[in-house]
Amino acid sequence: MNQDRLYADAQEIVTDFVFDERVASVFPDMINRSVPGYGTIINMIGTLAAQRVKPGSCCYDLGCSLGAATLAIRSAAKDDDFLIVAVDNSPAMLTGAREYLADKGQGPPVELICADIRDIRIRQASMVTLNFTLQFVPAADRSPLLQGIYEGMLPDGLLLLSEKIALPDELTQQLFTEMHHGFKKARGYSELEISRKRSALEDVLIPETLSCHTQRLHKVGFTTIEVWFQCFNFVSLLAIK
Repeated sequence: MNQDRLYADAQEIVTDFVFDERVASVFPDMINRSVPGYGTIINMIGTLAAQRVKPGSCCYDLGCSLGAATLAIRSAAKDDDFLIVAVDNSPAMLTGAREYLADKGQGPPVELICADIRDIRIRQASMVTLNFTLQFVPAADRSPLLQGIYEGMLPDGLLLLSEKIALPDELTQQLFTEMHHGFKKARGYSELEISRKRSALEDVLIPETLSCHTQRLHKVGFTTIEVWFQCFNFVSLLAIK
């Protein structure tokens, strides 16, 4: 695993964060050192897939990056009678995912698609994952995206939505931000790296409050919505059609 040192150079100009070759080369280290509980969420995606994915259905990993959630779903499969559709708009990420999955044995078929997830039509889905993906979608497009997911899901289909959230209270937001920074410092990031990456993400990753997410999910039609994981300002929700 290559170590993430992308923001360690104080002389380099900070530009907007993009999922390019540089990010893809260090992404496993970056995500595990930046998102508390990421490994737990990935493991739970596999557990949920084993329980919820139906034979003959499709399972979508939207914003699949290097394929960690896709692999968790494939590894947990009780049989091979379903299709996993893994989508990302970064060619570098898809190349890495293809290599990563090829090294991990056999299982249900995986279709890797390089595309904007807003252009994907969801069909016969028993499970959909948006694992820290929606936050990168323009705010105006989030409801239409979720509506399309809902309409393409089978009855009793499951959506797993993981997001960095904004807190409605300023003091709580400050506290959670400080705790998150402490988490990253404990994993070797410097103040400089934390500050520079935050600047890079400022206009790219747009978080919303938990209530905003739950209200939107209810509005598009999901009947059961529960937070199953939270650490600081990172949450993962389950929504059932």
